[in-house]
Amino acid sequence: MILPDLLDKNNPVQDKNSIEELQGSMQSDPEEEKLAHSVMEADQETIEEGRSVNDALNNGINSFQPDMIFEQMVNDFKMAKNVFGETILKQVSGYNPDYIEKNIKVPEFRRELKNKVRKNIEEMRDAGILGKDFEITQKGIQLAALVMYSEELDHLLPKGMFGERIHKKQSIYGEHDDIKPFKKSDRYRDIALKKSIKTAIRRGHKKLEIDDLKSFIRQSKGNLEVIYGLDSSGSMKGKKIEVAKKAGVALAFRAIENKDKVGLIVFGEEVKESVYPCGDFHRILEEITKVKPGKETDMVSVIKKSIEMFSKGTATKHLILLTDALQTIGSKNEVIDVSGMARAAGITISIVGIKLDKEGIELAKNITELSNGKLYAVSALENVDKIILQDYYDLR
Repeated sequence: MILPDLLDKNNPVQDKNSIEELQGSMQSDPEEEKLAHSVMEADQETIEEGRSVNDALNNGINSFQPDMIFEQMVNDFKMAKNVFGETILKQVSGYNPDYIEKNIKVPEFRRELKNKVRKNIEEMRDAGILGKDFEITQKGIQLAALVMYSEELDHLLPKGMFGERIHKKQSIYGEHDDIKPFKKSDRYRDIALKKSIKTAIRRGHKKLEIDDLKSFIRQSKGNLEVIYGLDSSGSMKGKKIEVAKKAGVALAFRAIENKDKVGLIVFGEEVKESVYPCGDFHRILEEITKVKPGKETDMVSVIKKSIEMFSKGTATKHLILLTDALQTIGSKNEVIDVSGMARAAGITISIVGIKLDKEGIELAKNITELSNGKLYAVSALENVDKIILQDYYDLR
């Protein structure tokens, strides 16, 4: 039979070129690994703590001061629910918010509530999620990031939202497509073994020869850089910034998995944070998690910053802006001018506008038309992540 002969020590397939040795660190943070295991193993207490940190950040809260939270609940419970949100109140008290509201005027319940609030918050401090002064720690941010990431994937994967379109250009990074003759520059893992064997048999060869080898042509996934512009102005507080963050996580996960580069600009009255396009999902995830709502919106600064951040090469360059208000700082003409500069630099701009007013929609149309991008006027928050992903897929 021919197959054993194909593995003969004289088989040309076994000739080897030198292999480049890559050096780097595979070490990881033990604390982060513990958090990840807790989230993956559905440790409900840990997950709720992560959700509480996320809610705090999304509402511009930096710390969990037990006395202040308790006093706010006693003095004006409806205001407390508005400021802190139900997730935080439930986490720090151990009670359903509706139950608290019904019993908050009962003296015995107040005493019990005060003790529980302090005990539960001190436990978060003991776990390292909060610091000495009850401020959110780096460990707290890591936990919040893991919880947000796992929740977003749980939301999208069952819905099949991680599909994609692929170009028909050759690339070693794509999926198997057609077959071609093997070249020395091809990777051995791309050898189409069955096709190569069939060719050898058809030619009457007893051993697999170099000329018999076939390798897969891979479909290209292109050379793409995407920057996600996340509006962190005050009007984004709460649910808006929550869904905006999760959409950014979905974009970064999918694009980086596709070997595209993703950057981040967090903006409000100025550019607050930025990450140049990269393949570091962990960094993007953590920076998104840390975002807190601020004041106004400056669209000029974010577009100017993106021009600086994109590479100067031939990659496809795309800026996705998610906002609920267009340009509350500066003039409309400034926005139009800088959009033209972006287009001249080969950058397209899409805008996902959350409940924009008439004037905002008009300005968004001007920006996207000038930069050859797309405008998505969004009224239902639950669709934001799907829209962001679709805009990304359309680039490919």
